[in-house]
Amino acid sequence: MVKVHVEQGWLEGEELPLVTADGRYYSFKGIPYAKPPLGELRFTAPAPPSSWEGVRKATSHGKVCPQYDIFSGSLMDGSEDCLYLNVYTPNVAPKTPLPVMVFIHGGGYKSGSGNDDYYGPDFLVKENVVLVTINYRLEALGFLCLDISEAPGNAGMKDQVAALRWVQKNIASFGGDPSTVTIFGESAGGASTGYHVLSPMSKNLFKRAILMSGVPICDWSLNYNPQRRAITLAKQLGCESEDPHEVLKFLQSVPVDKLVHTNPCITKSEVILNNPFKMYHFTPVVEKNLGQEAFLLEEPLKLLMRKDINEVDAMLGYTNEEALVGLTVLKEKMGEDYEKYPDMFVPKRILYKKPLTTIMPIAEMIIQHYFGKKTFHRKENMRNFIKYATDMTFIHFVHKFIDLMSRTQKGKYYLYNISVFSERNVFGNHKETIGMTGTAHLDDLLYLFNPKLLNLPINKEGKSYKMIRQTCALFANFAKYGNPTPDSSLGVTWLPYDENSKKQLDIGEELVLNDHVNLDTVKFWDHIYEIAGVSCFEYV
Repeated sequence: MVKVHVEQGWLEGEELPLVTADGRYYSFKGIPYAKPPLGELRFTAPAPPSSWEGVRKATSHGKVCPQYDIFSGSLMDGSEDCLYLNVYTPNVAPKTPLPVMVFIHGGGYKSGSGNDDYYGPDFLVKENVVLVTINYRLEALGFLCLDISEAPGNAGMKDQVAALRWVQKNIASFGGDPSTVTIFGESAGGASTGYHVLSPMSKNLFKRAILMSGVPICDWSLNYNPQRRAITLAKQLGCESEDPHEVLKFLQSVPVDKLVHTNPCITKSEVILNNPFKMYHFTPVVEKNLGQEAFLLEEPLKLLMRKDINEVDAMLGYTNEEALVGLTVLKEKMGEDYEKYPDMFVPKRILYKKPLTTIMPIAEMIIQHYFGKKTFHRKENMRNFIKYATDMTFIHFVHKFIDLMSRTQKGKYYLYNISVFSERNVFGNHKETIGMTGTAHLDDLLYLFNPKLLNLPINKEGKSYKMIRQTCALFANFAKYGNPTPDSSLGVTWLPYDENSKKQLDIGEELVLNDHVNLDTVKFWDHIYEIAGVSCFEYV
């Protein structure tokens, strides 16, 4: 056992062996970073954590937030008392403070946790960094917005800020350097990381950022009329009031399970659109200025155009076959919907803003571009569908976001594509079903973390372990030096992105630096938004 002192009191963690059996690390789990958001604190910004007497055991995770697990398709036993983080360190008293990496999990803002079920620290702590993983409030509990000062929205994002503030105050006790913090996240966690790059609340809380498979402008990260959505949810649960204060009082009183896996659609199209490539009901919002400490008061586009973003270096990118994950987690009905309703192929921004007379010809153009005909048949066209969904949902928006970031000249930015493939690609191996394999959404995480729940074998002599070490080195080097390839040890010099060369590193079994990758994809989707008369950056 090992003890450290933080602002709230003493913690007792444990020393554990690496899963690779070639070292040890110190683990501190279930550390509260904010007061439990219970009762009248539901939907509000997090309050500072309370102190404790004596020594608090930190050998097991705190409760996860109430949620519907999008992978198992079942409700998870959670608690509103869920604002906990975990710290893993190779050395609690190093001669020189260690760089810190804070991970923000994905899950569409409605699922997930920082626990080692999926995010075991073994691979990254071996790179001599301190790793922090966090929980934050999800779905309505974390992202409900009533446009009033008591519930202005973004509670889940403010949870993340509270965790980063806790890190600044306490990480030195674990051997970490608070001046060298890198935040990173995947999917909704990647978009969250991007929001912190933009948010005034997050200024000076980190030095670097890694956005994996998600940026704030992604279609699925957009909100539409959040106050109306909150009122609709209340109506579904039995409250007929339109007064946001009465709605808040009601929603703070209902059992928490009533706020999990809800479906408060506010347009007819949302009933059909309700799939993970397009639609999550509760996401970050642009807050109204009601005198509160706001996380985001302006749309990302306006902040980027004004160059009003936090001065940090960033890495961002995507996997080569993101949408292959759909064959693992999506239902058969979604494929049927795409066959029946061509407008399913049209980005959400356009669907919300334009009439059917504009939408249907655009749907035809998209289907013609990806399938060479005017109709879609999922059994015949699944490979093309994977490309369509990957391009529209991830690749286009990541390229647009880094392009705008690079113009601010507020830091160095690195663009990547991950194409690693081995037995670890549990989400992208569909050889037997459609004869297709690749690096799907989530597969890249399996080369950074040891997911205990998946019980993946580790062969230190095999190519998968080489790719683990290579991927971890790139990410850790960036956290340490602001440069993923500070020397020649990885056999490549990864040059920063600029709007002329558009350098991009392919992270596969080998590392290959390319330029002007996927520009045809970007141009096609730019054209789609242009003929629709809708900006691909603006919120709906």
